[in-house]
Order: sequence, then C-alpha cells, then structure tokens
Amino acid sequence: MADIPRRATHRTAKLASLPLGVAGRLAAGWGKRLTGQNPAEISAEVSAKTAEQLFAVLGQLKGGAMKFGQALSVFEAAVPDEMAGPYREALTKLQSAAPPMPASSVHRVLDEQLGRAWRKRFAEFDDTPAAAASIGQVHRATWHDGREVAVKVQYPGADEALRSDLRQLMRFSRLFQSLAPGAEVKPLLAELQDRMVEELDYRTEADNQRAFAKVFHGDDDVRVPAVVASAPKVVVTEWVTGKPYARIIADGDRAERDAAGRLLAEFHYSAPARVGLLHADPHPGNFMLLPDGKLGVIDFGAVSRLPDGLPPTFGRMIRLALEDRPAELLDLLRAERFVQGDREIQAEDVLAYLAPFVDPARTPTFHFTRRWLQRQAERVGDLRSPDFRTGRSLNLPPDYLLIHRVTLGATGILCQLDAEVGARDIIASWQPGFSD
Repeated sequence: MADIPRRATHRTAKLASLPLGVAGRLAAGWGKRLTGQNPAEISAEVSAKTAEQLFAVLGQLKGGAMKFGQALSVFEAAVPDEMAGPYREALTKLQSAAPPMPASSVHRVLDEQLGRAWRKRFAEFDDTPAAAASIGQVHRATWHDGREVAVKVQYPGADEALRSDLRQLMRFSRLFQSLAPGAEVKPLLAELQDRMVEELDYRTEADNQRAFAKVFHGDDDVRVPAVVASAPKVVVTEWVTGKPYARIIADGDRAERDAAGRLLAEFHYSAPARVGLLHADPHPGNFMLLPDGKLGVIDFGAVSRLPDGLPPTFGRMIRLALEDRPAELLDLLRAERFVQGDREIQAEDVLAYLAPFVDPARTPTFHFTRRWLQRQAERVGDLRSPDFRTGRSLNLPPDYLLIHRVTLGATGILCQLDAEVGARDIIASWQPGFSD
C-alpha cells in the first residue's frame, strides 16, 4: 500500500500539467498572430493540440478523469470539422481503453469480494481484460453452469482516485469548455461528484441492472444482460456480443446507423416510463447492435430515479415551441424556475434557444448530423449572439440537470451516428406533456 501516495502524486502531476501545456500553446498562438498568421487557423491549431494533450492525459488515468472524458465524449459531434480529428481519435481511445490491472491484483480483489474459493464458481476465467471501464475492468469468463459471463472488477483504490480526480478537474473546468460549446461544464463535474459514491458500490449497479433486465426480458428491441452475481467491488453479468456503437459511428452503413439511432432514441425515452429509471451514462461504449437486430445495453452504474417517468414539463416545452406559442412557453419556464430570478428575457428568444430539443420533433423523420449539432453549439456559444444572452438568463433546476445532460448526450450519439430517426413519434409515445 506504500505506493498509493506516490500514485496519487503522479495522477495529480499529470492533471496539473494540463493548464501549463495550454498556457504555453496560447502564448505561442499570440506569437504567431503578431507575425501576421491567420487568427482562425491559429485558434483551430491551438484547440486541436489542446484536445490531444487533454485526452492523452485523461486516457492514462482511471477514476474521475476517465469518467469525465467519457461524459464529454458524446459532445464530439459538436466540435467543428476542421478540428474534430484529434478530438475524435482521443475520445475513441477514452471510450474503450485504459491501462490494465495486473492479474495478481484482479485475483486479490476476487478473493476479497467472492471468497478465496471464487475459482470454483467459474469453469474458465480469462486473466486478460476484455475491456476497461472508468473505475474497473471487464474480464470474459465461463460461469460454472456454462454461461458466458462478463466479470467487472473494480480497481483497488478507485474510490480515493475518483475523489482526487474530480477535485482536480473542478479546478480546471474552464479548460474543458471548448469541448462542449454552449454547455456548462462545472455543473457536469458537480453532478459526477454527487453520484460517485453510488457508482462505487457495484451492488447498486447490479440492482439497477436487474430492474432493467426484468422489464426488458423478452423485449423485441432491447436486451439487457442478466446479473449473475454481485459484490461491492465485483459484478458478474451475462456476456453479450454485438457491434459497438463506436464501430457503427466509424464505418456503419446507412441501415445500421438508422437502426442504431432508432433503438437508442426509443430506449432513452421509454425506459423511465417502463422501469422508473433513466440510463444516465450515454456514451457509445455502453451500446451495441446485436446480431438479432436488438440494442444491447451495458453499464448501469449511473441512473436517474424517475418513478413517475420523465417530467411532463419537457414535453409541454417542446409542444408549446412547436405550436409557436412563445408567451405561454416563457410563462411555463418562469413557473418551473428555468428563468433566473427576475431576469428580463424575450419569449421569441427562448423559442430559438430551444431548437436542439424541438427540431427533431418538427418533422416525421429527422436527420441527426454533426453539422446540425455544430450549428446549435455555435449559436449558444457565440458571445455576440442573442442565444448566448438568452442562455445566461436561463437556469437549469437541479432536479432537471441529469435528464438534460443525458438527453443532450443521447442527441450527441445520434449525431455521431448520422442517423435518420422518426423521433417525433417516439417523443409522442413516451414523453409526458407532449401530446396532452
């Protein structure tokens, strides 16, 4: 255990290197401007190099740093095309890779969590990890009854690392703003901090997954692997094999993209009504298209508890915007505490600001594209635009924060997929308040 302080110092040093590297590139950028080079090209170059360094560092860490990077990864679709290359490459690595834990450490955790006779519970166990999660890694194995299973084992010291990473990242939150234009990064970090204790106990994750698996058992469109066994730092679930969404994003054909998009949108909107829970970790590593055409969903560490389903306020907002009733929309936003204090705000400006949530419901089928999302990000992120001023006057009540973030995250994946989806019918079927 003597190496834990050294590892913590190493992690802190890596995270602390981020602002220093950014400061150096900004200084170099100013130097190039003084010599007459194009400011837009310089800004793109600085942003791209910042992305490379940021995700190179985050990718070498586990815990909160990797979790934060995964949470940001769905916003990659909003990054302008001329600087998206480094983001895309680094984010793809974050979604699926981390330094592996040695087999001896894995065995020690299994001894502690499943008992020293844990090997008798498995017919086979592969010591080489099949995948990495933010606070653990996954091993493929065969259960004693012959079932293929996934064994998620938490990294020793993950709890301390998670807290340390998030404390450090809160200090540097301004550096990450360019990765999610128009989004508030600090509330995202605060939300991750609030939920980390719950996610550290795999028994809670197992309970969440059991609830989803029970409801979706035998479903025509969704498969949630059954939980086989669980402990505070180990969870064993049925193994599922499919084409990960990251691969569909990279090289999927039109049929795959549209099918993947439809399944994800349906799952996102229907789960709160069907399960009373919202899967709250939307990044491509948690979804796959199975050989039978179903959506495979994994990783239920983060959920939002919605026993009454999605709140009807969101549905009413979309409906009022679609029906071009700005005054009523503004009244609703004030009543539900979406407008800060007594801020003066124009009803028509609010109507324009809500486009990312309203546009997909305007037509029977909507084409989610990176360019569409980039335009939305540019509008709300431009200091000179009315949308930026509108955003400064709006407030997201804490009880809506997670739903908002997950909806934006799911939208980001749909845009990465370049999917054409009949979103209006899905919203009408599952979003309370939309058809009332």
